[in-house]
Amino acid sequence: MDYLYSIILGIIQGLTEFWPISSSGHLVVAHEWMDFSLANDLSFDVALHLGTLAALVIYFSRDIYKYIVSFFKSFANWNLHNDLDQRMSWFILVGTIPAAVVGFFISGLAETVFRNLWLVALLLIGIGLLFLAFERIFKKTKGLDQLGRRGAIIVGIAQVFAFVPGVSRSGITILAGLTQGLTRAAAARFSFLLSVPIVFGAGIKKIIESVNAGNTSDEWVLMLIGFLSAAIVGYLAVAFLMRYLVWHSLDVFAYYRILLGIVIILILLF
Repeated sequence: MDYLYSIILGIIQGLTEFWPISSSGHLVVAHEWMDFSLANDLSFDVALHLGTLAALVIYFSRDIYKYIVSFFKSFANWNLHNDLDQRMSWFILVGTIPAAVVGFFISGLAETVFRNLWLVALLLIGIGLLFLAFERIFKKTKGLDQLGRRGAIIVGIAQVFAFVPGVSRSGITILAGLTQGLTRAAAARFSFLLSVPIVFGAGIKKIIESVNAGNTSDEWVLMLIGFLSAAIVGYLAVAFLMRYLVWHSLDVFAYYRILLGIVIILILLF
């Protein structure tokens, strides 16, 4: 059963890390209700995070490459006003800073105090309602080439709230992008590119913490299964969402979040 649970948790991580329905919230629920001894181990969480990081890097490899090149190019030929790639590379860097700083100080709280099913349920519902509201309030006409410095900082600050299970990193940053007039697809692309340094940093931090874990050979197999499951499903989830948001709203994710939140509350009550 542990192999099956490893696959299931990898699927959950791969889908929910990128779809705006909260990966941490789903994993909190899964950890509460699944009898899987390794599911709470730091090493297994590392494997899942590295799997979704691999999915991001593979899907956005061209963008990542050109932005890295443009970032270093900007030191020799500063031209942010006319060079979109240079501008985007700096926007990603600046947008990453708030979450990196806050995450350094509150990561312990995110993994302990905030891992509460009542909080997860309420945030699933609350952010779902924001999806429905923002879809109807804000105009969605701008591409990434029209994103300004102020907008990039706002999206970066929004990413801070993703440390609380139930919020969703992609969800809250896409919402922030909508407030800046970005199209859903443009907001999602910036959201995912912005998450690469954070997911990478979180993975490195967890690797360092788990160096002395002393995993058995069976546990390494479970971690490999979780990694592959998260990577494959994560890649498919990103590809699907980027196409889906070109023509469709966030409403279906809002309804799912609200329904799941209500189900969790009913289970807790009864």
